[in-house]
Amino acid sequence: MKLERPAKTPLVNAICDAIRKIPRGRVSTYGAIAAAAGYPRCARHVGRVLKQVSGLPWQRVLGSGGRISLRGELALEQRFLLESEGVRFRGRRVDMRTFEHRSGKASCKSPGSRNAKLPQK
Repeated sequence: MKLERPAKTPLVNAICDAIRKIPRGRVSTYGAIAAAAGYPRCARHVGRVLKQVSGLPWQRVLGSGGRISLRGELALEQRFLLESEGVRFRGRRVDMRTFEHRSGKASCKSPGSRNAKLPQK
């Protein structure tokens, strides 16, 4: 059963917020979503939330390495939706180097890079 509004637990709300931040044409993994939500060891909960909460861009969440972890027609639907957003595949996996969304918490650039985020004082 899909719920219009998630249960008001910090875990579910944080996961929903992290999923909603994935822009069109980008993807993330269950583990990266869990880490971005502040629960790095709760990747399986991401899958549960996607099953229970309607209105989330479920097609943008993939298994590790960019693979579609769903089976059957849902896997075909997920691939179709991602391709319609412009996401490209390399065989059965999404080209994660090009299309992976990195949340603010998960993406740390080295201090020497041009786009490094420096800590604010």
